[in-house]
Amino acid sequence: MNFQKIFVPIAGIAAVVLAYRFYGWQGVAGVVSMLVFWVLLNFNRMMQVLKRAANRPIGYVDSAVMLNAKLKPGMTLMHVIAMTKALGELKSPKDTQPEVFAWTDGSESRVTATFVSGKLSHHELFRPQPEDPPTPTPPELPPA
Repeated sequence: MNFQKIFVPIAGIAAVVLAYRFYGWQGVAGVVSMLVFWVLLNFNRMMQVLKRAANRPIGYVDSAVMLNAKLKPGMTLMHVIAMTKALGELKSPKDTQPEVFAWTDGSESRVTATFVSGKLSHHELFRPQPEDPPTPTPPELPPA
């Protein structure tokens, strides 16, 4: 169960109640102002991240190897989108859990990230196998 979805609203309500108890309506106005400011900061950050991602191809990253090195379990999808500056290519069915996104670079290396409830649970790097060089054929000798 995601306790953040429960804890954050309860903490906000508790802060408003405590502000009223100790400072009256001025305290309520101060706490509500801080809560609205916090929501606007998060909304502004989300909009900036999505604005940067809108100018890039879906599922493209400069270096899949560097992205793989920076990813850590527990990161949010918004944080990963901010790092890649691109939306991931959705590989799982829409609106199902877990969500699987992929980012590919110019060398066809690909990072596949699995998100459960918006948090990174697993990521994997796929690198293309180098093609075997063609075996040289011996030159034909002229007829004797």
